[in-house]
Amino acid sequence: MLAVIGAGVSGQGLALLAHTLGENVLVSEQKAIPENVKAIFAQNNIAFEEGHSDKVFSADEILISSGIPPQSEILREAEKRGLKLTGELDYVLPHIRTKNLVCITGSNGKSTVTSLIGHILDKAGLKAGTGGNLGTASAKFTQEDFDAVVLELSSFQLARATQNLRSKVSIITNLAPDHIDWHGSYEAYVAAKNNVLKLRDGWGIIQDRDFDALNPAGKIIVLSWTEKPEHETDGHIFMGKDEAILTLNGETFPLFRYTDTTLIGSHNLENVAMSLCAVHLLGVETAGRVRELLDGFKPLPHRCELAGIIDGVQYIDDSKGTNVAATITAMKCIHGRKVIILGGQGKGEDYAPLAEAVKSECDCAVLIGEEAGKIQSALEHEGFTNFRRAATMDEAVSLCRELARPGMVVLLSPACTSWDMYPSYKARGEHFCRIVSQWKSQ
Repeated sequence: MLAVIGAGVSGQGLALLAHTLGENVLVSEQKAIPENVKAIFAQNNIAFEEGHSDKVFSADEILISSGIPPQSEILREAEKRGLKLTGELDYVLPHIRTKNLVCITGSNGKSTVTSLIGHILDKAGLKAGTGGNLGTASAKFTQEDFDAVVLELSSFQLARATQNLRSKVSIITNLAPDHIDWHGSYEAYVAAKNNVLKLRDGWGIIQDRDFDALNPAGKIIVLSWTEKPEHETDGHIFMGKDEAILTLNGETFPLFRYTDTTLIGSHNLENVAMSLCAVHLLGVETAGRVRELLDGFKPLPHRCELAGIIDGVQYIDDSKGTNVAATITAMKCIHGRKVIILGGQGKGEDYAPLAEAVKSECDCAVLIGEEAGKIQSALEHEGFTNFRRAATMDEAVSLCRELARPGMVVLLSPACTSWDMYPSYKARGEHFCRIVSQWKSQ
């Protein structure tokens, strides 16, 4: 018998794949399982339980879905008993049906890059599967053949990856502290991310500034905003004044002009450059077709998305900015002075870098949620005192409307999770957008 820990998206995918491979499966979920998920399990004769029991320890192997923390009691007890524990990727990847696997991770931007690569491949006429941590379980891509499969991989998934990913291209979009509470340290977080490079067969694409932290081997392309990168590698993406240029195998050619995309912010220009480089490595001809291939791609919801313009002020929804690095990036990459909404449930991060960026980029900050007091302390320590406190999102956005002047930006980029006030960052962003939309219609 195989036991699957967790009944979320990845757990469901693991259970169904194991069942398809002829295994007797038990799904063990600590919380309540939604009725529609129970129905799927029942239709496939997959046993399940709500609340972990000793049945799990009767399994020959335990499959761990992506979000289960290493310190969970069920896993620690299984380790004590010497049971075989297998992460999602190690179980699924050998069964994915493609010769062109692209794996993307990073602290920020990985969802955009994953979606954009999938979009470009679709536009180029290839049959591409796009998912992983993005929403569609990786196990879904074991059921039919694909020209390419593009997977967003979280540090949680990669921490348990020990086998060869056999990826044609692996990308680490950038590195910054995140999920320290889960991994235990920044070094452990980076090590987990680094597995996407260590376990690949093909190319790796990273930021030049992250080279020393990753110390990558094999074929590497670095991205930088300087014409000559700090590190000598097999290839270089140069983010020039008006266009991104790729140097590879002794040849230099333009990837795209910045006017070819409508995505907001210089960080998104990096995302586009990495995406176009990846599809080039897959053999897709992009020269003369960039606008066509990018056409129709919209920014993912709640990732530096324009919610509206009111009285000459842009309102931008970056509710996906759930860590300090993401929020700093949004502040620095979006032009104009800002009023920023910060706060929510924290991840144990240091807010000193956030306060430094707020002082540089913002005229005012509006603080909400559990972390409001800690962020306020960091701002005060930095000498930034132009902040307000708000109890609700409605109050926060109303304060922003009072404080912002024409030509400025109101930015929702909280640097925290939403779980103290909302079930998800999506719900938080949707609420922000509804408020803005109501004002637009007035």
